[in-house]
Amino acid sequence: MLRVALSSQADAREWRDAARALVLAGVAPADVDWSVAGAGDLFGAGDALPRSGAGAVPARVPRRFPDLLEAALCHSDPGRFAMLYRLLWRLQDQPHLLEVAPDPDVQWLHRAVKSVRRDVHKMHAFVRFREIASDGRRSFVAWFEPDHHIVARAAPFFARRFADMDWLILTPRGRAGFADGQLRTDEVPAEKPALEDPTENLWRTYFGAIFNPARLKVRAMQSEMPRKYWKNLPEAALIPQMIAGAGEAVARMEAQADRAPPAFHAAIRARRAVPAEPPAPDGWPGLRAGVLGCTRCTLHAQATGAVPGEGPQDAALMIVGEQPGDLEDLAGRPFVGPAGQVLDRALAGAGIDRSRSYLTNAVKHFKFTPRGKRRIHQRPDAGEVSHCRWWLTQEIGMVRPRLIVAMGATAMLGLTGRSGKMGELRGRIIEREQGPAILPTWHPAYLLRLPDAVQAAVATRQFEDDLALAAAFLSDAGTPAAPR
Repeated sequence: MLRVALSSQADAREWRDAARALVLAGVAPADVDWSVAGAGDLFGAGDALPRSGAGAVPARVPRRFPDLLEAALCHSDPGRFAMLYRLLWRLQDQPHLLEVAPDPDVQWLHRAVKSVRRDVHKMHAFVRFREIASDGRRSFVAWFEPDHHIVARAAPFFARRFADMDWLILTPRGRAGFADGQLRTDEVPAEKPALEDPTENLWRTYFGAIFNPARLKVRAMQSEMPRKYWKNLPEAALIPQMIAGAGEAVARMEAQADRAPPAFHAAIRARRAVPAEPPAPDGWPGLRAGVLGCTRCTLHAQATGAVPGEGPQDAALMIVGEQPGDLEDLAGRPFVGPAGQVLDRALAGAGIDRSRSYLTNAVKHFKFTPRGKRRIHQRPDAGEVSHCRWWLTQEIGMVRPRLIVAMGATAMLGLTGRSGKMGELRGRIIEREQGPAILPTWHPAYLLRLPDAVQAAVATRQFEDDLALAAAFLSDAGTPAAPR
C-alpha cells in the first residue's frame, strides 16, 4: 500500500501532481492510501511518489474534468482524494465516463461539486463584516462557518468587491485576509471572535422596515437562508418574531381603509391617458386643428408642438417619414432640417416637384432626449406609432395619393402595422388591393448618420434610384410628378 500525505486540504495542483505520477506509474486506486499531513495521520509523512517508466503514456482527461476536480477537492468528505483518483484511473480506459450519469462515481462527483458551489454562494451571501479599530485604512473582521474547505476558493470575490478596505475572514477551516492590496489565505483553524458593531442596530431597523408580511414564504426563505447561518447574521434575531406576527400584520393591512393616492398621481394618469378615438375631422381645417391639439400619446407633453402634413390636397405622391426633427419641431413644418435638404436634392434629381407632393410623418410630435442644450432624436416606439396611425390614415383618405414613399421602418410600421429590414424592402413598389401603392426606401436622416463614406454614398445612390422609380411609376400612371 502506497501512502500519499498531502499538505493541503484543497490544493488542486498538489493533488494533481501526485495523481499524475501514480497513474503514469500504473498504481491502481486500491493500492493508494490518501491523507492530509497533520489531519489524524498516525504514520507521519507519506511514501515517496514512484517514477514512471520510459515510454509511459501521459494521463488524459475530458476538458471539463479539471474544473470539476478543483471544486470536488474542496469537499469535506475524507474519501474525496481516493474517489477522485479512482475517477482519474477509470477515465484512462473510459474517456466518456463523465457522460454516464447513472455511474456511482460520476454521481458522487456531481453531488460534491454542487454542494461546494452552493457553500461558496452562501459564503458570498452571508458573510457579515464588523469594523475594528485601525491606524490606517478602515479594517473589518468577519466570522463564517462553511461546510467545506472553500476559503481559498471564495476569497477572490471579497478581494474584488472590498478592495478599498482591509479585512479578515475567520472560519474553522482557514482564514482569508486582504491588506495592502494583497490577498492571503491559509488553512489554520480560527476561533469565533467576540465583536460588536453599533451600525448593526441601524441595519436591523432597515431590515424590519422592508419586511412585507403579505409576501412571506417561510420555506422559500429558509431554502435561500438556511437556519444554520442565522446565528451569525445580525438581522436573523428579528426573523422568528416576524414570522410569528405575519398573520396579524396581514390582517391589519387588509382592515386598513383605502386611502386616496397623492394629488400628483391624478396628473400623471391624465398625462398618460389615451383619449378615445376622435370623430373624423371635418375637412382639412379640422384635420390640421386635430393634429395640432392631439394628446393621444405622451409625446405632446415635451414637444414644442405637433407638425401636421404639408402639400396639395390632391397630390399624387405622398412622402411619409418617421417623425419631426429638432428644426421641424421649432418651425412647425415637415422636412426643413438637414434631412429635408437631402430629400430636396434627391427629389430634384428624380424630377419630382416637392411643392406638388404631400409630405408628412408617421408620428407628429418630436421625441427626444435632452443632452445639455441639445435635443437628441429618439426613435418612437410601437405604441406611439400606433396612436398616431389614426391621423396618418385620415391624411391618406383625404389626399388619396397614387403612391406613398415610406422613408424608414417607422413609416412602414405606421402605414402597414408591420416593419422590416429596409435593406430587404426598398427598391420595389408594393401594390395593394386596398389603398395606394407603397415604395419603401431609406430615410434621409439615416444617410446622414452613416459613418462610412463609401457606405453612405451607396445608400444615397439607392435613395435617389428609389425616388426615380417613384417618378417613373407616376409617369406610367399618367400622373407626372413634376413639370419637365
